[in-house]
Amino acid sequence: MKKTLIAAAMVATLPVTVALADGHSVTVGVSWSNFQEERWKTDEAAIKAALDAAGAAYLSADAQSSSTKQLADVESLITQGVDALIILAQDGAAIGPGLDSAEAAGIPVIGYDRLIEDPRAFYLTFDNVEVGRMQARAVLEQQPSGNYVMIKGSPTDPNSDFLRGGQQEVIQAAVDAGDITIVGETYTDGWAPANAQRNMEQILTQTNNEVDAVISSNDGMAGGVVAALTAQGMDGIPVSGQDGDHAALNRVALGTQTVSVWKDSRELGRNAGEIAVALAKGTALADVDGAATFTSPGGVDVSAMLLAPLPITQDNLDVVLDAGWIEKAVLCQGVSGVAACE
Repeated sequence: MKKTLIAAAMVATLPVTVALADGHSVTVGVSWSNFQEERWKTDEAAIKAALDAAGAAYLSADAQSSSTKQLADVESLITQGVDALIILAQDGAAIGPGLDSAEAAGIPVIGYDRLIEDPRAFYLTFDNVEVGRMQARAVLEQQPSGNYVMIKGSPTDPNSDFLRGGQQEVIQAAVDAGDITIVGETYTDGWAPANAQRNMEQILTQTNNEVDAVISSNDGMAGGVVAALTAQGMDGIPVSGQDGDHAALNRVALGTQTVSVWKDSRELGRNAGEIAVALAKGTALADVDGAATFTSPGGVDVSAMLLAPLPITQDNLDVVLDAGWIEKAVLCQGVSGVAACE
């Protein structure tokens, strides 16, 4: 994957005007793939706050994990007169007809957190390859050799392969040296924790529980992985995740999860709201402050902004506490002997 440039961690506040040229105020429509993960509600609150600050209105729809429903949702939002669309794509390839409709209506699109491999959609996310590297580094530090399992995300989400690529970069030398053997690897439909748990259970059965570490690509799936490990008395082996889910951060404090790569979705949501209003006002995708060119795995150049993630382990749990991301009582429930919880 070639990146022409990875943008800086923060975008400057974008200048916006409440009303469009014809006098009507801006309305931004958001098409969510689903609200399965804890984090999307945090993203939504940040988007709403940014739109409120700009005097813009918010409309949304939940596709409930259906790419077909998402297309219908996008058409409905267009019909309701939105001036910009933010799309968390259930399937980045299947959303194409929705972009056709948006283009026909003159409505700009932001591909939110998941790549839509189309130059008509601005790509706003965190640096997911680096997230994968961070996950693998933390696990490798704890378990530099042994049998590894790779629990990947949804096969329809390009982020799954971005993460997996970053993970492999870090462990490749140990694999080549024979120190690490990958004994199980699977995608997880819908990033669903229950699917991850079932996949992990099957791998444990196939390997007679001979697993030393698990690189799981997000926190929800890590919860399913830890449940499967706990059932076999194996909780405590290194497990990775991402998103800073509250339950995952508690697992990090407890020692049943090694790392949660924190992507402060409040920043992602704020940027999405600000950029959506700017695009609605006529700013070109490439002219968004902080935008860079990102070349997709398929060779498509898109305007993009990639924010910077941060790995959270037991050693720096104070970061999420100080940021107000999680309350100490939630983080430290059942925890003893960890500095942040003292």
